[in-house]
Amino acid sequence: MKKRPMNPNFLKNKFTLLTAAAFLSVSNISAQTFSDFNYRGNDKIYNDNPLKPDEFYSPILQGCYPDPSITKKGDDYYLVNSSFSMFPGVPIFTSKDMVNWKQIGHVLDRPSQLKVEKGGVSQGIYAPDIKYNKYNDTFYMITTQIAGGVGNMVVKTKDPAKGWSEVQKLNFDGIDPAIFFDDDGKAYIVHNDAPPKGTEQYQGHRVIKMWDYDLEKDQVVAGSDRIIVNAGVDITQKPIWIEGPHLYKYKGKYYLMCAEGGTGGWHSEVIFMADSPKGPFVPAKNNPILTQRYFPKDRKEKVDWAGHADLVEGPNGQWYGVFLAIRPNVNNRVTKGRETFVLPVDWSGTYPVFQNGLVPMKPKLKLPEGTQNQTGQNGFFPNGNFTYNDKLTDKNLDYRWIAMRGPRENFITSTKNGVKVNPMETNIKALAPVSALFHRLQHEDFETSVTLDFKPKSEKELAGITCYQSERFNYVFGITKKGKDYYIVLERTEKGASRLIASEKISLSKTIKLQLMGENDNISFNYALDGKNFKNLGGPVSGDILSTDVAGGFTGSLIGLYSTSSNDIVPN
Repeated sequence: MKKRPMNPNFLKNKFTLLTAAAFLSVSNISAQTFSDFNYRGNDKIYNDNPLKPDEFYSPILQGCYPDPSITKKGDDYYLVNSSFSMFPGVPIFTSKDMVNWKQIGHVLDRPSQLKVEKGGVSQGIYAPDIKYNKYNDTFYMITTQIAGGVGNMVVKTKDPAKGWSEVQKLNFDGIDPAIFFDDDGKAYIVHNDAPPKGTEQYQGHRVIKMWDYDLEKDQVVAGSDRIIVNAGVDITQKPIWIEGPHLYKYKGKYYLMCAEGGTGGWHSEVIFMADSPKGPFVPAKNNPILTQRYFPKDRKEKVDWAGHADLVEGPNGQWYGVFLAIRPNVNNRVTKGRETFVLPVDWSGTYPVFQNGLVPMKPKLKLPEGTQNQTGQNGFFPNGNFTYNDKLTDKNLDYRWIAMRGPRENFITSTKNGVKVNPMETNIKALAPVSALFHRLQHEDFETSVTLDFKPKSEKELAGITCYQSERFNYVFGITKKGKDYYIVLERTEKGASRLIASEKISLSKTIKLQLMGENDNISFNYALDGKNFKNLGGPVSGDILSTDVAGGFTGSLIGLYSTSSNDIVPN
């Protein structure tokens, strides 16, 4: 894959930061190197539903990959997701068959594009929309950046694998913008906004607005805005949070598809039709066209919160919809976050209909004819109960390794023995960039381990693993020092208040192996001084604080390889 030339100022700043970090690591800060990372899923739903040769699993992207949007150019499909304050931002995947997906990078991979340094974990990038404009052979990614004073914005590129432009701020309020290119070459933007001042009828009353878009100036046309949907399908029913709009043209008609009902248990997808791109838009009589809200709460293999969808014409003329949904665990908690699902769409009638989108969803789908499931092979993203091994020795880390609020390159050094996470003077509770490499939690039941080479020189130093839902809800499991002794510690942070669960004095002679085992909404934190005989610290602890129903926000849990020079955990 060819790399896009970097901005020289960014390279200069990056070099300065890396040099400073390297200097710290060899002077007054201890070395800490992570190697041999292993992650393995063991979810019951996959064990109970093995794939047949003509099947594949949905979700296609497990873990925190919410708010999917999709587009196509020729035979290539491109999909993006919300990333909030994760850095780099907006992961982008490509596929030729809607089944096998390969990550090609991130859309927002430079600090000049992503201003999330002081943002909470659920701020930053919301609901990106990606669309290809065949008239100028250009891809557009439009989104809302809830941080750094950016607001609604657009970037573009000729090749999604070669990097994206700098940010162009857009002159309108609201969230969830999407762009549409009509057959006559004209462009429009639709988005969620507040109703006109003084007309709000209830909490959650929102509108969908439309603007003309000037492709030469990359800006909305001032004064062209108009409300095309007020409140939702039926304002007399007081629908909440009409949002996530996308506009399509099909067989001469214009279709506006939106999420309605909020992103929780009443989430759904609804559709409207018009003869003109500017409306009037008439809702379908059979709305919603996608939801999981009508079924018993205790149903088996539960999928819930389905909505926030986007449509694309797939291979052989078969339409598909990608959308977010959640799969709660045994305690009905949402630790993995909102995931990306796919369903075939029937558009043989007037309106598109998600096939089996109004019945309890199944974990498996039939492969499109002529398609082979290559999950986890040939660079394709894995799903199901997969195992991911990473020695962490590659100079270019896998794209799934991300940072929080700033570039990972600011604190990592690649070595032949593993990746060195050079500690920042922030700890995991900071509203600031932190020195942790994160991997998304992608299963309810899982096992993960990593080898750590680390001997702290002071009580201010700590390195280990964090289970991170947010800066206010997390676990830290790591090595620190008290006096002349080394300790392994386990701390729980809930609502920003931290509590030491357990600590134990250990003898550090060489590397230590850290292991997390998640089962039935509990997590066991284990360690092995000899690399094989594991000892538990603190007993199984509850995964409750890793769930959005406890912690709030919009993200799923992350597993972090963490280092800090501002440790505040004091062993007993």
